[in-house]
Amino acid sequence: MYGFKKVEISGVNSFDLPVLTAEEMRELFLKMHSGETDSREKIIQGNLKLVLSVLQRFKNRGENIDDLFQIGCIGLMKAVDNFSLEHNVQFSTYAVPMILGEIKRYLRDNNYIHMSRSLKTTAQKLQEIREVLLQKYEREPTITEIAAEMKLTPEEVVLAVNAGLEPISIFEPVYNESSDPVHLLELLKDLENEDERWLENIELKEALDSLALREKYIIISRFFKGKTQDEVARSLKISQAQISRIEKAALRQLRKHYTGQALSLTRDKKNSLPC
Repeated sequence: MYGFKKVEISGVNSFDLPVLTAEEMRELFLKMHSGETDSREKIIQGNLKLVLSVLQRFKNRGENIDDLFQIGCIGLMKAVDNFSLEHNVQFSTYAVPMILGEIKRYLRDNNYIHMSRSLKTTAQKLQEIREVLLQKYEREPTITEIAAEMKLTPEEVVLAVNAGLEPISIFEPVYNESSDPVHLLELLKDLENEDERWLENIELKEALDSLALREKYIIISRFFKGKTQDEVARSLKISQAQISRIEKAALRQLRKHYTGQALSLTRDKKNSLPC
């Protein structure tokens, strides 16, 4: 399905991995959310090929494919544990960004930041000048004083100071006076990747993908790029009246898409109710 032949990764034979249908996935999630623990394992096993498909993006980069596969599986498990049928998206659409994000975080956290030779020399000299000025003034020298002594700008001094600092892992504990330490990762927040906004973007993309190519172009031009109907008509070389008709039909199609998702969600909720 993903273009892989019979390959063994981390002891897993990719050729024999199962693939679940959308209906099987829905039933397994309903069972898992009702407390059936075996369903979670079946979902994970049925989506390991999804991890392999993501790994294709990291081919020929010199990374250990077994390590990346295991990290990708962690992302898959997180996706399984956090996915809900209420998300109104296919599981694969939800899981791929989480698998990819987990691998990218691993690569970021395990790659050293290399300092250029000239910057390293400047950083070493800066420490020597700082010691000299510390004895001279009997206090901590200012950045301006160090810069004047080294014949550099204050900005260059700050850059050299920062370059000499050791990078901090996002898993570094910042408060550790209890049995439940607080790590740097827990204090960081990425506003661009909040769950609600992320899911809304996925739902919108799926809705737009349900449109024909010309309809999609018109909707994006009108409502995302702020173009007028006349401007879109000129770019497509058709009349403004045609643009208006196509736009209205496309909006009806988008509403129908969201309505269909909502009805499907309602049926899932009813089916999941205990008898």
